This record gives sequence, structure tokens and C-alpha cells, in this order.
Amino acid sequence: MIFLFIAAILASIILAISYYCYRTAFWSGPRKGPDPDRIDVPTGDIYDVYHDDMVRWGFQVRDLPHEDVEIQSFDGLTLRGKYFEYAPGAPVEILLHGYRGNAERDMSGGVLRCRKLGRSALLVDHRAHGQSDGKVITFGVHEHKDCLQWVDFLIKKLGPEVKIILTGISMGASTAMICAGTDLPKNVVGVLADCGFSSPRAIMQKVIKDMGLPPKLSYPFVKLGARLYGHFNLEEVSAIEAVKRAKIPIIFYHGESDDYVPCHMSRDCYEACASKKALVTIPGAGHGLCYPTDPTLYLGTLQEFSKNWLL
Repeated sequence: MIFLFIAAILASIILAISYYCYRTAFWSGPRKGPDPDRIDVPTGDIYDVYHDDMVRWGFQVRDLPHEDVEIQSFDGLTLRGKYFEYAPGAPVEILLHGYRGNAERDMSGGVLRCRKLGRSALLVDHRAHGQSDGKVITFGVHEHKDCLQWVDFLIKKLGPEVKIILTGISMGASTAMICAGTDLPKNVVGVLADCGFSSPRAIMQKVIKDMGLPPKLSYPFVKLGARLYGHFNLEEVSAIEAVKRAKIPIIFYHGESDDYVPCHMSRDCYEACASKKALVTIPGAGHGLCYPTDPTLYLGTLQEFSKNWLL
């Protein structure tokens, strides 16, 4: 009897820790709609220098003509986005934001960059973020399926000749890379992956280590929490494994001073990538700040890569 009691106590502790991990890493609670009088921007010392630029970009994008669009996910969620047409027939970038961000906050600069390159933009909120439905963040496991549905949406909306580029930052970049390893329609001509992580497991273990906890001991609780309470397998997909199967060109960007997603993760994915590829690292750029740090280098390298391999 004592052994059963001890086993029950241990099981309860394991479940409690796993649930805590799930709530901390994957749960997305109630979200407010956008405030018409302010723009939500990332906070922290590395972002302060670009604060005014990000706010200005956000208001500029709000003022651009756009169409509110939505799709139904494979599991019944309503996912929402905004379509910004540059010109009829222009190539379209699907802009995928980062973990616990939202489309407007993370990708307004991307919309304006698209316009400089003569591209339309589809700005989407991931499931469990922004204006989209959902309460569970899956680090690309389900998000890449949503992205593929956005691809189908654009083809139906704009016609069979539309050219599509999958562009993501942070978790969005990993999501785009995972898509590159799938059987994509010919319309998808390339991927822009900005500061993406190589796999959910790798970024989880890195964050756990940053918290001063032992990654090998702690990670199984995170994985179990995802499985038991989020109902997904955290190791079902991996960006670095996906790019080994990629057939479309991928350009990787990463800030050399990124303390959140280490720059070596993009280097590792670049080395593993089987398709046409380029890697651009930006000295002094923190997480998600490659474009604001050096827009001239960013645009120049992207234009060259696009001319050679994408469009």
C-alpha cells in the first residue's frame, strides 16, 4: 500500500509540474483587441532604440488600404489576417510573426519592406495570437498547417499564377522553414527565415538553461505538458529536419547579438538546407532586429537573392 501511495504522490507531482510548464510555455489566455490610439511594440533595452520607428510603422500600416480576411483551420479555429495589395499580379509574402507577438506588432515593418520591393503582403495572426482564435501555441506543429492553408487561400483568391514567399520572424521563421519541407504547390517560390529556431526542442532547452534549470531534467516535463494538456507532440516537426527536404530557395537572416534565439541556429539550418540558399548575419542586431539595424544590407541582399532565385 505504501508503494502505491508513493507512486500516486510522484504521479501527482509529475502532472503538476507538466501542467505548470504547459501553462507557462503554450497557453495563451484572453487577448485584447488593438488599441486605436497606440501601437503595441516589443519592450526591452534592445528594442528601445527602435521604439519610435516601430510605432510609426504600425500607424503607417494601419492607414494603408487593406482587406480583412479569414480562414478556418484544420481543427476548426478562425484565423484572421489582413491583405495589403501592392498591385494586381504582384508576388505576395505571407508574413508570420513571432512567439507571443502579433502580426501588427512584429511585421508592420515587413509590410512596408514588401512595398519597397513591389510585393503585396498577407499579414496573419497565428492561432492563439492577436485576432485569431485558439488558446494553445504549438511552436510550428500546428502553425505550419495553418500557413499551408493560407497558401491555398491566396491561390484561390488571386489565381493559379500567383507567386508566394513565406516570410517569418522567430517562431514564424521556423514555421516557414517547416513548410519548406512539405509538398508545396508550385506557387510557393521561396522562404525568408529571420532569426528562426532550429527545433522546438532546441529552443526549449536553451530557454530552460537560461532560467538556471537543468535542460535534460526539465525538458521532459515541457514535452509531457504539451502532450497531455496541449494535445500535440512538441517533437513532431523540426525546422532543421524540414530544410533537409527543401526544394525551394531559402534566405536566412539572423542578428549576431541575438540573446534569445542564438545565431548558430540559423547557421545550423543553413548548413542543413538542401535547396538554393543564402545566409546573412547582421552584426549588433538583437532578436528580430535585423531589418531595423541595417535596412540597407537587408534590402540589398534580399533583392539580390530574389533576382537570382525567387522571381
